[in-house]
Amino acid sequence: MSRIAAAFEKARGERRAAFIAYLTAGDPSADATVALALAVERAGADILELGVPFSDPIADGPVLQRSAERALASGTTLSGVFEMARAIRRATSLPLVLFTYLNPLLRAGIAASARRARESGFDAVLVTDLPPEEAGQFQPALRSAGLDTVFLVSPTSPARRMNAAARLSSGFLYVVSRSGTTGARRDLPGGLRGTVARSRRAAGALPIALGFGISTPETARRASRLADGVVVGSALVRAAQESAEAGESREKAVESLVRKLVEACRRGGKVKSRHRSVERTLEIRKL
Repeated sequence: MSRIAAAFEKARGERRAAFIAYLTAGDPSADATVALALAVERAGADILELGVPFSDPIADGPVLQRSAERALASGTTLSGVFEMARAIRRATSLPLVLFTYLNPLLRAGIAASARRARESGFDAVLVTDLPPEEAGQFQPALRSAGLDTVFLVSPTSPARRMNAAARLSSGFLYVVSRSGTTGARRDLPGGLRGTVARSRRAAGALPIALGFGISTPETARRASRLADGVVVGSALVRAAQESAEAGESREKAVESLVRKLVEACRRGGKVKSRHRSVERTLEIRKL
């Protein structure tokens, strides 16, 4: 069983959704990233996505765009991200997802990037701008290196694309909660129930994780009743930056927020099946 599969299995056994944190690697430095990763683990996160900063982050909202700019200004490269992962892996067994655009992998070579990712301690790769229809030449190289491959689906994805993304995914299927870019928001979209239902039909036994726009304990709580995992990124990056600007500890701010979000992902009652509990069905109907 991979680290990611084990993380979802553990969360199910504890009657909660797995909490997946996102950090931009290199923002504001490699050492700060490693320290934040350890703070995230202390707070109870199950999985960590490390984002490779990119100069044209089309899927990112303002918070993550500025975060990528800071990371690039500090000299962060793909090789540097691998070194950060090595440092994190030496200190923790936290499952790591390489969150990247395709261009940095192509520049270094897909096979070489996959090999280095695995050697540095990554467990999975999520390529933000790689649609499943064009993944045929890339996904096998990632999988052959021993990496899970995570694909994205969104509210606008037709059934054909959802099925293709689920077929190519291992570890989990990432469900984008709303159209548009990343960014912290106060509410979940009204049509999310339908997106989740369609995603579950495509995913089958594969866990699904909800991301984009989840930022508060309340939105995390609601998302956790729908999905097997909850992803939060912009809110954590913003908390780290705002605390630093106020002269306070980045690590303490992020750790405090993650603890609240992890607690919000706990469910009550007995889970009666692997992915479709009565409690979750009732929660879906409420949205």
